[in-house]
Amino acid sequence: MMSSLRSNDVYSPQQIPLDLPCRTAYGRDDFLIGPENAQASGWIDRWPDWPGPALFITGPAASGKSHLAAVWTEKSGADLIKPDRLVSETAERLASLSPCLVIDGIDLWLGTREAEETLFHLYNIFKEEGRSFLLTSRMAPSHLDFVVPDLASRLRAAPVAQIQPPEDTLLASVLIKLFSDRQLNVSNDVIRYILPRMERSFAAARDLVSRTDILALSNKQKISIPLIRKVLMSMSE
Repeated sequence: MMSSLRSNDVYSPQQIPLDLPCRTAYGRDDFLIGPENAQASGWIDRWPDWPGPALFITGPAASGKSHLAAVWTEKSGADLIKPDRLVSETAERLASLSPCLVIDGIDLWLGTREAEETLFHLYNIFKEEGRSFLLTSRMAPSHLDFVVPDLASRLRAAPVAQIQPPEDTLLASVLIKLFSDRQLNVSNDVIRYILPRMERSFAAARDLVSRTDILALSNKQKISIPLIRKVLMSMSE
């Protein structure tokens, strides 16, 4: 699909060059959907027809887990809580906050007995009452170490919506979108130059665009291949 891009085109902040559907959450930037995240997006659309109380969304850093969680928060009326509250509050207290909950970044707290015991009781409350909660994690529950066996069995049986690392089509759109967020126009030649030379991750795309913006501003330069070359060299160092 990238071969269809003409080298003399320049993208404006309003343009998305590839034929990917979008969704909006909380007035945030559109969430770009490709094969890498279509499964996760589909699970959000299926709610409340989930097979159990919990859904895991997993994927690499900056892949859109929190963004999809925000989409579901708007749809379900859920409250977003930080996972450290699992060690400072009771399951009953957390369950009273909202009919649905989002716990973003749960993998950092699994392995902590206090957090797992609270989450286990929270799971049972939500299951008994027919309610839903969503967990985001960089790792699937099958790859996580638990200290509470009953929690492990329940979460490993929960559906997992995995976001895969991006291929060229989605990564190109993500790059253009990130540049557009900063009111930076980029040519097709610049995008073509970046794709085979950058780390294949959403986090790397975000870092590259941020560094490019800073360097362009400091040098009062437009976004060009020589400028991008400097950024990629600095990232490799």
